[in-house]
Amino acid sequence: MRRVECRFEPEVLAAVLQSRWPERVDAALRDHVAACEICSDVAAIAGAFDEAEEQGRTHISVPDAGRVWWLAQMRARREAVQAANRPITAAQVIAFACAVGLLGACFGATSTWFQWAFGKVVTSVTSFDAGALLVSATGIVAQHATFVLGMVAIIFLVPTAVYVALGKD
Repeated sequence: MRRVECRFEPEVLAAVLQSRWPERVDAALRDHVAACEICSDVAAIAGAFDEAEEQGRTHISVPDAGRVWWLAQMRARREAVQAANRPITAAQVIAFACAVGLLGACFGATSTWFQWAFGKVVTSVTSFDAGALLVSATGIVAQHATFVLGMVAIIFLVPTAVYVALGKD
């Protein structure tokens, strides 16, 4: 059975991390590492990690404090603008919905064919005759396909526009 740990492993690791390996450790520990497979792996791997960390430290460039402060100020301003725009966006969505509702109400009040079709649909619904409702709805759609397509487009475009407008926050 193969061993998975050695009692000298922490000492070898500490020596490598403290940059004492292999020159400033006692000869007995060096001899043990040469003979022990686990400790030799620890020394090699910890040494590689330590070298990589040293190389990483030499390439670090910390920006000056003025630039960090300026970027923080710009970010704070941008976040403040976004927070201030949220109620404005909500008000715009509500105003748009009211305008579409008012436009629909004006259209419904001034269009005779729409009033006729609406009355026919209401009559069919109140009489609970599903067949007549289907026939009258199909006839209305067939006669006014452009209007129906426009309304369907508005019904799908308005929520999409609201989603896109609010999705930027």
